[in-house]
Amino acid sequence: MNLHKLILTENACYKAGRKITVKGIMVHSTGVNNPDLKCYVGPDDGLLGKNQNGSHWNTYHPGGREVCAHAFIGRLADGSIAVYQTLPWNHRGWHAGGSANDTHIGFEICEDGLTDDTYFKKVYREAVQLSALLCKEYGLTEQNIVCHSEGYQQGIASNHADVMHWFPKHVKSMDTFRAEVKDLLTAYTEEDTGDIAGPAVSYPETLTSDYYRVCKNWKDSESQVGAYRSLSNAKAAADKFSGTFVFANNGTAIYPADET
Repeated sequence: MNLHKLILTENACYKAGRKITVKGIMVHSTGVNNPDLKCYVGPDDGLLGKNQNGSHWNTYHPGGREVCAHAFIGRLADGSIAVYQTLPWNHRGWHAGGSANDTHIGFEICEDGLTDDTYFKKVYREAVQLSALLCKEYGLTEQNIVCHSEGYQQGIASNHADVMHWFPKHVKSMDTFRAEVKDLLTAYTEEDTGDIAGPAVSYPETLTSDYYRVCKNWKDSESQVGAYRSLSNAKAAADKFSGTFVFANNGTAIYPADET
């Protein structure tokens, strides 16, 4: 997962400062044919690209609406796919149009024309990985995940079709989504120890599964600034953000090596 953080501090939702006890995750999609993250997340951090109209959601009421999600998944300026956390995970969002705002983390997948299978597979995979990470962080299971349309059926969200107007076009559903999250959770076999790595342990430069996470404290997800397959990229991020460390998937701090 290519995870970044850019909190929408100018949004009225963030300024309201309300917290929630996280009981679930709600999956949304944007409903507009524009896969670029810069349409929703800003200002440009050097990766997003510049939103020429300044119409991202880091404004008090974007487009005159009370809207704000915890994260967005979409395309960066270089064409790669990323996840951007845009609210603290335990912050009350404005995403559901119902009582799920009081209990659920909500993230948006940026839609394209709904027919590009390559794009869909990439954002879908990021969404599965993000959901698994959040389930692990908050002691949830795949059964605590719903999409907006399911939330409406349960009476906890407004009447929206997402994501079931999109997923079936690519032979996916929320049932397959939950099953894939469950598979990832099952794969997490190591406990979060927070121990510092000893000098005899080596770590691969490139991971094919899981991620090197860069944060100040392994047990504090809000301190995370990124997650990387490449160890070199993770170290560069730790060098850039003072006070952060590179953690392996088991919670071991592996960089800087001289920290104890």
